[in-house]
Amino acid sequence: MTTFPNSPRLIKGGIVLIDPDTSVVRRIIVLQYNPDTLSRSLQPQTVKESGDRSEAMRLTGPPVETIKLDAEIDATDQLEFPDQNSTAVEFGIQPQLAALETIVYPTSSQLLSNNSMAQAGMLEILPMMSALPLFIWSKSRVVPVRITDFSVTEEAFDPSLNPIRAKVSLGMRVLSVDDLGFDHKGGSIYLAYQQQKEQLAGKSEGPALAAFGIGGIP
Repeated sequence: MTTFPNSPRLIKGGIVLIDPDTSVVRRIIVLQYNPDTLSRSLQPQTVKESGDRSEAMRLTGPPVETIKLDAEIDATDQLEFPDQNSTAVEFGIQPQLAALETIVYPTSSQLLSNNSMAQAGMLEILPMMSALPLFIWSKSRVVPVRITDFSVTEEAFDPSLNPIRAKVSLGMRVLSVDDLGFDHKGGSIYLAYQQQKEQLAGKSEGPALAAFGIGGIP
């Protein structure tokens, strides 16, 4: 079956993990199906109540933005052609789940290294550095994030109890320049995201005040 030649190419959403120091791409995770809904919330960062009226309209930084989505992973179609999908036959969707789950794990080598330092009597061991996740949802929304919530519901299994269908719920907090700084690669990515938002806002044609039934601001 051929597709209509003028049909738009489907763009997928997903997560890219980059090295926080070198910006080298470590892993690319493409969502199998784009979720039907994506919820976002913005918590403005304002000056706390101080009694000073001159501070009422001041912002201390970018809002705290959170993103939530439910992603579906399904190997049913792949299992119809086992000769072409040996990984799905052997493991189901475990590789796809593992790629997502290990975002919130320190690596086993980091755990072993910290354990060795602890046994050697080191008094201070720094928390382990993870890769920086970038949530990508179109070219205008590429943002550094931290995974805050992660849950998996496995819904079907093969005879070897490998999951073959699951729903993954992700909660993410966008990391701004307040979190990463202006010199960090993630900080520059966030700043480009905010600048893109400002450019899009400029393309929104605002109506005249007459839309509110008024001729001017009193």
